[in-house]
Amino acid sequence: MQKRKKKNKILPVCFSCLLLIVSVCCSKSDFSKAIQVSCEPFIYPDYTDIVIPPNIAPLNFMVSDSFDRVIATLKGTKGKMQVKGRRKISFKDHFFKVFLEENKGDTIWIEVAARKDGKWIKYSPFFWFVANEPIDPWLTYRLIEPGYEVWNKINISLRNVTNFQVKVIADNNMADNACMNCHTANKQNPEMSFFHIRHSKRGGTIVNERGHLRKINTTSDKTISAGVYGSWHPRGRFIAFSTNIIVPAFYSVSHKKMEVYDATSDLVILDLKRNEIFSGEAISQEGKFETFPEFSADGKRLFFCVADSVKLPDDYKFLKYNLCVVDFDTASRTFGEKVDTIFSADRYNKTVSEPRVSPDGKYILVTVFDYGTFPIWHSEAKLNLIDLKTGEINPLPDVNNNKKYSNSYHCWSSNSRWIVFASKRENGLYGMPYFAYIDKKGQGHKSFVLPQRNPEFYGYFYKSFNIPELFAVQPNFGVADIERIFKEPAEKVTFIEGR
Repeated sequence: MQKRKKKNKILPVCFSCLLLIVSVCCSKSDFSKAIQVSCEPFIYPDYTDIVIPPNIAPLNFMVSDSFDRVIATLKGTKGKMQVKGRRKISFKDHFFKVFLEENKGDTIWIEVAARKDGKWIKYSPFFWFVANEPIDPWLTYRLIEPGYEVWNKINISLRNVTNFQVKVIADNNMADNACMNCHTANKQNPEMSFFHIRHSKRGGTIVNERGHLRKINTTSDKTISAGVYGSWHPRGRFIAFSTNIIVPAFYSVSHKKMEVYDATSDLVILDLKRNEIFSGEAISQEGKFETFPEFSADGKRLFFCVADSVKLPDDYKFLKYNLCVVDFDTASRTFGEKVDTIFSADRYNKTVSEPRVSPDGKYILVTVFDYGTFPIWHSEAKLNLIDLKTGEINPLPDVNNNKKYSNSYHCWSSNSRWIVFASKRENGLYGMPYFAYIDKKGQGHKSFVLPQRNPEFYGYFYKSFNIPELFAVQPNFGVADIERIFKEPAEKVTFIEGR
């Protein structure tokens, strides 16, 4: 992969320097005399110097400033492509797809020339390295206003990331305006997924087992709440859930909006075969807050976050979670006696949340921030990659982009080479889905936002993309199916003692 030192890309400075040097006029079609400048173009979205999947949708972009004509020339080892536009560069879907496939495993250089006031300038080229490994083609996410109290208009959408096709697969307008959240796939069985519908009478967890939908009431008189954050066992029989009392608290200072934390929490396991819920001493201790369960890739261990209880809300800044792991035996439905710590809150003076194991079992991706349970409102929240063999922690600087806005709600592609996560780096308010390549050495590369047909899309779309999740197989249910199952009675579960 070709890399080079980044150069100054502040467009006003480059253009001003250019005018002091020389003035050259070119026709629309001939910019051979365009003036070469030593900076890359300032484009939006920022798709400069990134690793991309060979099956990604066209990376349409626009050039900032008041240009009236733009030409982008793509040069690969195999072939060349040129696209013209006013301020926007929009690629033809088919030609873009073929061009990436032909240059898979190689570098594409993009040269941009732009005209302003009859004068052409040519910028230093930037690159796209086309990885050999594709990304899972299906992405689900919840569209929601970026606040806490406005959630009466929610849908779970399905986007084909290889093109621009979008459809709604669950709409709360068809489910009595109930809250919908946490659409989560089984990493080894992508045709399995679940999400929650929160409703006083008809609520439950919607479980999709290869197109067969079930609605399960995961509450019991022995648990704190219904299931909240969950993780599939790779064989598909079990789902680990946290049970939480979630408290929103609002700040009175301008630079912070709110804090969301658990007043108490425990972990339980749902047995889908027997409709039973059970727990264990290792994952449900007195004086501890356990949350964010995650099964290992082979299903033999359960990762989870655990913190010592503190006085809330007074001491919420001292609420810090460790990342721990315990053995799990599927035959006996029991846990090991020894709980190991993977990430120590005391050692790093940080808290950790949302562990997600790579499907190959080599890494676990987490969100690390200063304190608390819920990272989405923490501007310092960043993704970290932990090597499960060595324990080494990689802060992923190129993925996080060193912006002071939260990165969280992450998910792996099924081949363990790509991740998607929600980032508020654009404006601190709206979460947007970003992709990043994790190479075979566990190094993360510069992240980029989900491409849209109109590169101005994120400037006028006023909803957050919440909890993005990648699927290798298209979920085979839709709005009508969810409306139907919502009206049906929920299956009940039995809590089993002594596990």
